[in-house]
Amino acid sequence: MQRRLVLGCGEAAREAIERVAEWPGELTIVTQRGDVVDELGGTSVETVRRAPDEPEALPADVDVVFVASDDATTNADAAERARAAYPDACIVAYLHSGSSTGARERIEGVADRVVDAERALLDRLRTVTSTPDADRLHRLASALRRIDGRVAVVAHDNPDPDAIASALALARLAEAVGTPADACYFGEISHQENRALVNLLDLELVELDEEGIEPYAGVALVDHSRPGVNDGLPADTAVDIVIDHHPPRAPIEAGFVDLRHDIGATSTLLADYLRRAGIRPTESLATALLFGIRVDTDDFSREVSAADFEAAAWLLEFADLSLLDRVESPSMTAEVLETLSRAIRDREVRGDALASNVGAIRDRDALAQAADHLLNMEGIHVVVVYGFKDGTIYVSGRARGTDVDLGETLRDALGAIGSAGGHADMAGAQVPLGILAEVADESTDELYDIVTEVISGRLFETLENATTLLDVGDDEIEWTLEFPFEEW
Repeated sequence: MQRRLVLGCGEAAREAIERVAEWPGELTIVTQRGDVVDELGGTSVETVRRAPDEPEALPADVDVVFVASDDATTNADAAERARAAYPDACIVAYLHSGSSTGARERIEGVADRVVDAERALLDRLRTVTSTPDADRLHRLASALRRIDGRVAVVAHDNPDPDAIASALALARLAEAVGTPADACYFGEISHQENRALVNLLDLELVELDEEGIEPYAGVALVDHSRPGVNDGLPADTAVDIVIDHHPPRAPIEAGFVDLRHDIGATSTLLADYLRRAGIRPTESLATALLFGIRVDTDDFSREVSAADFEAAAWLLEFADLSLLDRVESPSMTAEVLETLSRAIRDREVRGDALASNVGAIRDRDALAQAADHLLNMEGIHVVVVYGFKDGTIYVSGRARGTDVDLGETLRDALGAIGSAGGHADMAGAQVPLGILAEVADESTDELYDIVTEVISGRLFETLENATTLLDVGDDEIEWTLEFPFEEW
């Protein structure tokens, strides 16, 4: 069993010492700092509140000595005494940036390893600035610093794990450069896994109300890229930062934009920023980011990249896997079961594609869960489940084992009458009911039939005529996509 001794505990070395305290073996910490004694003292750690130069405070024998004060001269004195007391021990000494030449020479003369803050910083800068992502990290930090006040980091409406974790991570990055920030969202968190994520990890999120972003000096969007599209922001909102992994259909305007659709999750992008910035995520943040990556890549089986694996491997060191297991296994709510039942009962199948109108809904996240389950039906490769709530039709789609790009299919079918988009195998759409909400109540069969005719009709027509439409003139394509839903 290794015996370790820490002499002094400066702020710069505090986190490293806390990590060492978790290792197996014996650890003695000799410091004059009472807060360290109170927080780290325990059955596996002996803490002594004395000056490191008091001989009676030192153990009889040790294998490793870590000299960790913030003052170079104090560390030089301690390192020399440690070498005299423990000639066979390995001595690791911390050397603060700006240390005098004399103190540096004394420490290097007796220590086996020197943790040189100035040299480490220069080496890190040299490494960071030589990588392709260095400029991106620098520009993001600059964009955050330019915001004079608190930033609203806005996830899309009814945020999923990827959006939730990404918003929290960007808020953490903002705070690291001295800019206060809140992870925000509009709508509600209703999916049982998403609620479990927030509740079990005790995540701090701000639900935006009618005031929206008025109290904030800046706006950042994560996991979506346009204000007013799948969020409660006005379409003309000035955006400072956009970080997303969904392919945009229109130019994105913001001071800083990072759109990488070859990455499986926005959480991957934010985890990479944290890693490159040298920011250690908290256990809850790391667990949320890891869950976000796993959900958006369908447990590393859908649109996954090498970067997703690398981010997950880095996050594993900090995440709580037992909590992650509890988040991934919540009970299915009655609303989800009811929606799934209606989706199965009222499904319409053409070839390998299935569409189902579940009618009026209370929980829009239930649509996605129903689509996930229906995709397991034999012979089905494309599933679209939709329902309506508060004057809007919500559409959720899934695809697997097909050449169909579901994101583009929903855009072509519904983009002219609402907003639609997503990935090749996971996409969604929102379509306003328009005048239908005035002429037919949401509980009536008449509205149900009209919505089914429009949504399923457009979907199946787009799927069936995809090849044909590519061969005709632009005028016919434009007419097909711009039929006004409000005229029904």
